Amino acid sequence: MVVKTVLFIVGLMLLQDTTPKRTILFFGDSLTAGYGLSPEEAFPALLEKQLHAKGKSCKVINAGLSGETSAGGLTRIDWMLRQPVDIFILELGANDGLRGLPLEQTRTNLQAIIDKVKAKFPKAKIVIAGMMVPPNMGPEYAAGFKALFPDLAKKNNAVLIPFLLEGVAGNEKLNLPDGIHPNVEGHKIVATNLVKIIAPLL
Repeated sequence: MVVKTVLFIVGLMLLQDTTPKRTILFFGDSLTAGYGLSPEEAFPALLEKQLHAKGKSCKVINAGLSGETSAGGLTRIDWMLRQPVDIFILELGANDGLRGLPLEQTRTNLQAIIDKVKAKFPKAKIVIAGMMVPPNMGPEYAAGFKALFPDLAKKNNAVLIPFLLEGVAGNEKLNLPDGIHPNVEGHKIVATNLVKIIAPLL
């Protein structure tokens, strides 16, 4: 009886060990990279911990690069797609907006990135992180920039994160002195917000 019990427990452990992990790829800029913080403090790593706590078998890859534009992302996406991807989260465009780059140029680059992901991994779920630009960019540009992300999500049947920095942007206590990048507490809030969106996709 003892032997059978031990074998049963070992069998369960083996089943757990062989459960395939879903790969979540965050492809973004300094916000994803966790500018000014350690990788463990950035929201992708925090999200992974929260998903594991919910019993979700997944691996979160942080492919954030500080200063990255949509054009820069397009040049390196092929390299990042050399690994399997189940959920692809696109967090790019903020640097385009801060530089006042043409909206159509940003839209074209982001769409090209999405097309590459779909071509390589047709079954991958696409998630698009919405962003905003400061009012000093002008009301027309700001409105067009904000609308860019839901438009892309609708066109590609992707999941939309309405605004990545919801509850964090503009709060001095949740951002670094530059007023742009979240601090440790800010990243915790971003991660908690994202769990509600990402967990159902696993």
